[in-house]
Amino acid sequence: MRPLRAFSAVAALAAVALLAAACAGTPGSDVPTSSRTPNEVSTPPIADGVSEVEVAWLDGGRAIAVLTWGSSSCAPTLGDVAKIDKGIRVTLAASGEKACTDDLAPRALTVPVPEGVDVTADVEVEIVHGRRTDTADLGALAAAPQGQTDYQPSASWFDDDGIVLLTWGSGSCPPIVDDVQAADAGATVTFQDIDRPCTMDMAPRLTPLAVPEGRADGPFELTLVGGGLDGKVAVVG
Repeated sequence: MRPLRAFSAVAALAAVALLAAACAGTPGSDVPTSSRTPNEVSTPPIADGVSEVEVAWLDGGRAIAVLTWGSSSCAPTLGDVAKIDKGIRVTLAASGEKACTDDLAPRALTVPVPEGVDVTADVEVEIVHGRRTDTADLGALAAAPQGQTDYQPSASWFDDDGIVLLTWGSGSCPPIVDDVQAADAGATVTFQDIDRPCTMDMAPRLTPLAVPEGRADGPFELTLVGGGLDGKVAVVG
């Protein structure tokens, strides 16, 4: 059982509220969910509190999400990103020496797909954190993205009961989830309205969502309400 499943929906949403440091499109075609395979050569200590790793396509294949679990106040940051023979190598940097809260929360990072990676074939992602390396597989997309992002929301399953949502907006005012209500073929996600000054940038913001009923057969759609994000987003994977 993966760590996210140990959360109640309320606890997971509370963790999301602490993900401002994890801020980092149109939805892509349906693809298989990612699968994580720990490095079998050695089992060095886990770096920076990282206990699990998952990946998911975002923005039609222009980017991926890398999700780790650990202290919500000490999320890793993105280091080097490089194309390798089998796909992509992502290096996570430590968050720095400081006191960390003793919780277990999903932390998400937006990782641009390097030029030359064929997203229409299966892609292996190596995630390097400290002296440990995990690998995760992404299923092939039906088509490669065309041109630059159009700054539309996108979402993908990263686990049987977890979705990562990409939205665009002020990097200093990430979305804060109030509630997630699941239905047979989708879920309604309600966000808080932001009532404070925000920077005037256009940044990718990742929000992990716990879906109480889990993955359903067939298409799944998120209905976003509030926070200036009203709309619908198809979930891939």
